[in-house]
This record gives sequence, structure tokens and C-alpha cells, in this order.
Amino acid sequence: MSSAVLTPSQRYAEGAARGEWQNDPAQHAALAELDRIHTALLDSDQDGWLDRLSAFWKKPEPVKGLYFWGGVGRGKTFLVDLFYDGLPIQQKYRTHFHRFMRGIHERLREHQGQSDPLARIAQEWRNKLRVLVLDEFFVTDIGDAMLLARLLERLFAEGVTLVTTSNTAVENLYLNGLQRDSFLPAIGLLQTYCVELYAEGTEDYRMRALTRSPVYQSPRDASSDAWLGTRWAELSGGQPAKPGNIEIEGRKIPVRGRGKSIAWFDFAALCEGPRGPSDYIEIAHEFNTVLLGDIPHFDRTNEDAARRFVNLIDELYDRHVNLVCTATDTPVALYTGTRLQGAFERTASRLIEMQSAEYLGTPHRA
Repeated sequence: MSSAVLTPSQRYAEGAARGEWQNDPAQHAALAELDRIHTALLDSDQDGWLDRLSAFWKKPEPVKGLYFWGGVGRGKTFLVDLFYDGLPIQQKYRTHFHRFMRGIHERLREHQGQSDPLARIAQEWRNKLRVLVLDEFFVTDIGDAMLLARLLERLFAEGVTLVTTSNTAVENLYLNGLQRDSFLPAIGLLQTYCVELYAEGTEDYRMRALTRSPVYQSPRDASSDAWLGTRWAELSGGQPAKPGNIEIEGRKIPVRGRGKSIAWFDFAALCEGPRGPSDYIEIAHEFNTVLLGDIPHFDRTNEDAARRFVNLIDELYDRHVNLVCTATDTPVALYTGTRLQGAFERTASRLIEMQSAEYLGTPHRA
């Protein structure tokens, strides 16, 4: 391994020395595991020509990965991203677990009618993927549960190393789910091919950032946009807010910024125009934090936007997504129409609850 390539622990120590984050001893065990994976992957990159030649007829055993789980705000995603960003190989891929599974289902539909479509997908991984990093491994969908054992078996057979975060212990994945017996082989594969590590510590980094200042600002004024920009910088780890689009089922939705688990939208982009529950379901799945700017007053002139906003808040609330927003008024004063009065009372109540420490401390239900 080249001395110029820093291990995750070395990158962590340098960042702490610069004051970019706090050196937390509770995170050192995870860093040691990530160092192990980092070093093993780079060492295998320097195998001799005979080793590389043999790989054409003998699939390599994957480097044992990491299943890193624990409560919210322990820095799991931060540490795994530190590992991923500092890994100097091309055959790596990092995504949210839900987005990954959605992509697999889409590929299976493309190969529908073939005898073993998963085998075709696995062949595409060969020589293209050595490390897969999945954030928020969480199984509730029976379709995902029935697929995962075969999917993981193919993944590991191709020599892919898995590094993943979760809020749930491996043995408790898909607990009490339908036909769980069919899911148990997936648990066995994770226990075989990954080191399971609990995220120690009591410091809740996400809560510390979220509670640094309010998450609901009203009334809107000339400083509201700058306020959201400051909150974005705090919650995204300093990532620049770059305008662009996210795509859901072929539809493009404009964003002010998008990070690995955070997105910033204007109200108009989400609630004015042809948006529906399926859009909000995907957003609530993919992001644990949503910034939303310029929530207006609602009356009989914009009932359709109010209805979409009610649906949006329902999905964000049900998935325990953190909402940071600017609005024209307090939650209870936003709606003055009549048609959605009952539904909006629930929305106002949820907007108030979503500002509480209890809500902000609950794990994202991806």
C-alpha cells in the first residue's frame, strides 16, 4: 500500500486536528475495522500477474466487510463515507439501500423471462464492482426480503465486499415480517461475510446539529433563504448546495441541493405541479433530512398545493424524516380554507411534533 494513501483512521485524525470534527474514542473500533478493509483491498490490488491471471477462472473471495449498526446520530454514515471517499480504487459504489434495491427490481424487470436474471446482473458486477457501500440497511418490503438471500449470495460469489450501516442488529432484520423464514439465509450470509459492529457511544451528532438552531422558521423574510443555506451547511457536513434534479420514475424534480442523505427543495418544486404520493414516498425513503423553503399560506385559491403538502408531510412523518423549513406562518395558521380543514389540522399537529427533540431523535424508517 502506498504511503501516500491515508487510512480512514489517519484521515479521521487529520480532520480532528484541523477542528473539522471531534475525536470520539467511541468511534475508534469502527475506524479499525474500516482500516482493515481499506488495507486488504489495496493489498489485493498489488497482487502479482499470476494472481490476477488466476482470477479469470477462479472468483476471488471478498474481503470481509462491515455491518455497522446502532442508534441514530452516532456518526455511522460519516465514518463509512470517510472510508469510501478515501478508497483509491475505481470499482466502488455507494448508495442508499432503498435506492439500490429499487435499481435491482428495475433490472429484474428488464431481464424478465430469462431463466436466472440475477445471474445476468451479477455478471455485470464482475470486474466492475469490488466494494459496495449501502447506507441504512433496513428491510420492511416483502419483495426485498424474498430477493435478498439470492442477491447477497450472487454478490459475495463475485468477490464483492459489502460495507453497510443500519439501525438494526443483523439478527433482527425483517423481524416479524411475512415469510421471514425465507429471509433467514440473508442473515446468515451477512454474518458470514461481514463483521457486525455496534456503534458505541452516547453522543448524538445528528441531534446536536439539528438542535443547534430551530428547524421551523416563520414568518418568512429576506433572511429566510440564507438561514436555510446555513442549516444546509451544518447538516450536510459542509457540502456545497448545487442546484440540479432528482429523478423518480422518469420524472425530474428540481433540488436546491442534494447530499448523500439530505435534500433541499423549494415548496413549488414539490407541491405545485404534477406531483403525487409516489414522489413523496421515494423522497421519504431516500433522505433522512429534507430542507423545504417558502411554504405559503393556503386558502381556497391553492387547495391542490395544500393537498399535496398534506400528503408530503404524511410521508415524511411516517418515515421519521427530519424536516427543516421556512414558512409564512406558524403551523396552525398556515391553512385558512375549508375543504381540507380536518386533514390540515393533522398536518399542523405533525409540523409541531416534528420540531420536538423526541421526534428528531427517532431513527429514519427508510
